[in-house]
Amino acid sequence: MKIFRVLPIVIFAWLCISINAQEQKVGASSQELAKQLSNPVSNLISVPFQNNFDFNVGPNKGFNYTLNLQPVIPVSIAKNWNLISRTIVPVISQNNVYASGESEFGLGDVAQSLFFSPKQPTKGGILYGIGPVLLLPTATNDLLGIKKWGIGPTAVILRMQGNWTYGALINQIWSYAGSGNSDVSITFFQPFISYSTSNGMSYSFNSENTQNWNDDMFRGFASVIISKVTQIDKQSIQFGLGPKMFYGNNLANPEWGIRAIIVLLFPK
Repeated sequence: MKIFRVLPIVIFAWLCISINAQEQKVGASSQELAKQLSNPVSNLISVPFQNNFDFNVGPNKGFNYTLNLQPVIPVSIAKNWNLISRTIVPVISQNNVYASGESEFGLGDVAQSLFFSPKQPTKGGILYGIGPVLLLPTATNDLLGIKKWGIGPTAVILRMQGNWTYGALINQIWSYAGSGNSDVSITFFQPFISYSTSNGMSYSFNSENTQNWNDDMFRGFASVIISKVTQIDKQSIQFGLGPKMFYGNNLANPEWGIRAIIVLLFPK
């Protein structure tokens, strides 16, 4: 597990080297890519690798590393509408979380969201998307998933004003089948705000909040991420890094964490 504790430092060093070495600036296009990345329903194919390092997890002071592979693929389905596929595939490695001296590694449950979104904002500058979200019981270890199929609605609304982007994403999932012992009713709410500069830098704040209504358990965290869009050879890429601060009444909450992101960009 020591490699996961060192990895944030390696990623941060890679970020610094890339920013300094890739001063072949893409100017306005770099800022535009950064702004599109802050928009969950933008017309941009991206493949984020979101690395989460959570420390002092629960009563046993465990450690959790979760890599979320999150491909976002927009598809034009009509003259004025896009269908945006947003998938979250978690790969999890943890120790001392459920029991002292025990470790788990494997795939978690996959979440698949589909947003129907207009290609142009409203007259008031509002962008939005709405559609279904599916929870798939793909976990390879019973302790890494809930063994339930789930479904529900999801929506995102945001506004882009100058260099600022702000909005919120929400979904509600109810379980309807599966071998898990307990039914699930979970609400997820994520407000966000981001400021993008002309050289592709972004400064983002968001909080991710999960309410499990069946056991009245609430868990959330706030994060501040500094990121940069650059190029390596001809590949547009974003690097980002920032802290995570946890809150809520879930006894399994970590005390603190780090998020490091690497996003491959494929502008059309």
